[in-house]
Amino acid sequence: MSNRALGRATLARQSLLSRSELSPLDMIEHLCGLQAQAPAPPYFALWARLRRFRAESLSDLVENRAVVRIVAMRGTVFALSAPDALTFRPLAQPLLDRDLHTNTQHRSSLDGIDLGALAAAGRELVRDEPRTQSQMRPLLEQRFPGRDGAALAHGVRGLVPMVQVPPRGLWGRSGQPALATLESWVGRPLSEAPSIDTMLLRYLAAFGPASARDAQAWSGLTRLGEVLDRLRPGIRVFAGESGPELFDLPDAPRPDPGTPAPVRILAPFDNVLLSHADRGRLVDDDVRKKIFTQNGIVKPAVLVNGRVAAFTTTVVEKSRAVLDVEPLATIAKTHRTAIEAEGRRLLKFAHPEATDRAVRFTS
Repeated sequence: MSNRALGRATLARQSLLSRSELSPLDMIEHLCGLQAQAPAPPYFALWARLRRFRAESLSDLVENRAVVRIVAMRGTVFALSAPDALTFRPLAQPLLDRDLHTNTQHRSSLDGIDLGALAAAGRELVRDEPRTQSQMRPLLEQRFPGRDGAALAHGVRGLVPMVQVPPRGLWGRSGQPALATLESWVGRPLSEAPSIDTMLLRYLAAFGPASARDAQAWSGLTRLGEVLDRLRPGIRVFAGESGPELFDLPDAPRPDPGTPAPVRILAPFDNVLLSHADRGRLVDDDVRKKIFTQNGIVKPAVLVNGRVAAFTTTVVEKSRAVLDVEPLATIAKTHRTAIEAEGRRLLKFAHPEATDRAVRFTS
């Protein structure tokens, strides 16, 4: 399969060829969660994919505990449905365990500590009320004298499935991430037998066709080639343009490579740009280096004809909201017109109170 064919297949599954009528919760589950290091990106990710999306609909899901913000794949924060959190979080535990032993910042402070006792202490500290990591640090230092509180709190983060409770993650509101255990917050236990096979099939439905390395880049887990080999009899296998075998669900959409792809403005940290080892299906390598910053920020990318061609920055001053678009490739006039129209829709969604909204291209 060519990179263009892979790109069209991925965009179709991500509802980036045409916006979907799914509910926000159904879309979150279809996408296996939304990247959520910061509070706002999940809202912009859904806006890019859903028709008539209202930010309040996701805030309601977070407040009602149907969606939770939790460390999961790749050891980063995702917005997941409660059922997916109860399944995906246990499957992510090996990479979080690995981090406890390899994290250069905290490894020395955790060396030799009783991890079971640390996990129990973390659970006890949030049993009666949610606490932030900064609140937990001095309390953990009292229980583990001579140990660094930041390292202890980091250890609890990896050992105990914890969610960031509201108002963190609500539209237009914020606050420090206060933590509660996942089980207590949603009132259900972790999955006792989570299936990595099912998890990978879900990944292919949202991001395929994909290689074993792609699946590992998405999840942070290792040895997934063995899982895909086990699944091979029930899935399709393609030859990729760059070499590795690509796995896919038999009936998943794979549009003609010539299918038109509309302009889309992605969320910051949009997971569609982070979920493959080979990102050539959507972004050229020289462009990727301008979207992914050295300090881990992934800028809001603009897709033109199915590829990243620019990024955006929003500037808000009093009643004026401006979307600056910085091209990273030559953009035809017709595409600039489409970007302006999409940018105005984005500003209306994000800043409905603004009386003056503009889209401008920077040099």
